[in-house]
Amino acid sequence: MDGLVIKPKWADMILSGVKTWEIRGSKTHKRGTIGIIKSGSGLVYGTVELMSCVPLTMYNWEINKDKHHVSYADIDYKAPYAWVMGNPIIYPEPIPYKHPQGAVIWVKLGGGKGE
Repeated sequence: MDGLVIKPKWADMILSGVKTWEIRGSKTHKRGTIGIIKSGSGLVYGTVELMSCVPLTMYNWEINKDKHHVSYADIDYKAPYAWVMGNPIIYPEPIPYKHPQGAVIWVKLGGGKGE
């Protein structure tokens, strides 16, 4: 399983189900269950299903603000994408993993719940 590194505020919102779109500056072809890692923590806090990837225009950015909760003025991506997530599962206890040097977006995790 792969783990996605996310700032803690956004990771909490994703795992609570409030935020279903993660805004990124590139598309992803990954689908299925991914781990959610709070950046700087060394821990996997839960999982979500990565279901789709949608290119964003200013129009669909605004009409879907309830899905991503990010102000358009706060992003610096030339071509933003929404990584569509659902079915969040919060682990009762976060699971430690070994963070490889230089990993900033994706981390390879062992098994179903970290290493």
